[in-house]
Amino acid sequence: MWHRLSSSKLNLTTSSLGLGLGFLSRSFSSEPVKRFAALWGNGDYGRLGLGNLNSQWKPAICTSFHNQNVNSIACGGAHTLFLTDNGCVYATGLNDFGQLGTSESKQYSLVPLQVFGHEKKVVQISAGYNHSSAITEDGELYMWGKNTTGQLGLGKRAPNIVPLPTKVESLDGITVKMAALGSEHSVAISGMQ
Repeated sequence: MWHRLSSSKLNLTTSSLGLGLGFLSRSFSSEPVKRFAALWGNGDYGRLGLGNLNSQWKPAICTSFHNQNVNSIACGGAHTLFLTDNGCVYATGLNDFGQLGTSESKQYSLVPLQVFGHEKKVVQISAGYNHSSAITEDGELYMWGKNTTGQLGLGKRAPNIVPLPTKVESLDGITVKMAALGSEHSVAISGMQ
């Protein structure tokens, strides 16, 4: 049975958030709506992006995106991806297989790190158990992370760990619209050219 929680039960008010978001009264305002990420659950490896390893028993607001709206989020095994309105991808959490897309040198991150989006605007993200993907506005698919069973689609000669976003060249000429990632597999659908 679904239960509706009021904002008072969640203890989410403009003053308690400390962000001046005003999301509880914004529906009557002409101000632009600010979208943010609320996260809760297991906080190990920094997967919540809240700057610590603490688990959250109630939704907590991620304050890392000061002047950006969060358009989309994706949760992997122990990592989280965020897509902002300007087409940038951020990642936080465990990085044991390069699933954050920043490099192999950092084992985990407590706060979201920018991964992708300066070069090309990203419109869709997905997270598998230990791998991640991003689709650019021109329909190119980029993958990174664990590749032990070919889940990145980069071919048999690709390394078992790909720590940086890498274009899936075998899909050149195909406009990818959506990707979904599982534990050790990935799927994508094409769109009209």
